[in-house]
Amino acid sequence: MSTRWYPLYQRGNPQLRVFLPNFWMKLVRPQGRQLPNIVHFECSMEMTKFDIKNYLEKIYNIPVVDVRTRIYMGKFRRDVGKGFVYKDDDVKSAVITLPKDMKFTFPDLFEKSKDDEEEQDKAMAESKKSFQNYIDRNKNRSDVPSWFTI
Repeated sequence: MSTRWYPLYQRGNPQLRVFLPNFWMKLVRPQGRQLPNIVHFECSMEMTKFDIKNYLEKIYNIPVVDVRTRIYMGKFRRDVGKGFVYKDDDVKSAVITLPKDMKFTFPDLFEKSKDDEEEQDKAMAESKKSFQNYIDRNKNRSDVPSWFTI
């Protein structure tokens, strides 16, 4: 489970300890076109296929049909200034197959609604108006810096 060290004794009662797992999973957009019931994740190197399946079923209540994992080796790179070679971390990728009747669509995080665009247009018009007022106030004072206004 966890490789973190916790104090054995803690002053006071009750002795509260929280054991946190070292597991994490990150949703990744697939590079090519995939079936709608296949989902890609990057996960911690310590996770096994059984751990991944339990993680998704127990925490997120997602029925999992199949789990396939693969470890991608990190790239070797040369530092331009100093010349030494370093290696990026290895990455474990998991491909999860959901039941045929389930569909997964990757969430669109950057979609804009019409209300947001209207609010942005109002804010832009207001800032233009305030900037024009600022210019009009200071156009007759060429010898005084513009930041020195009353």
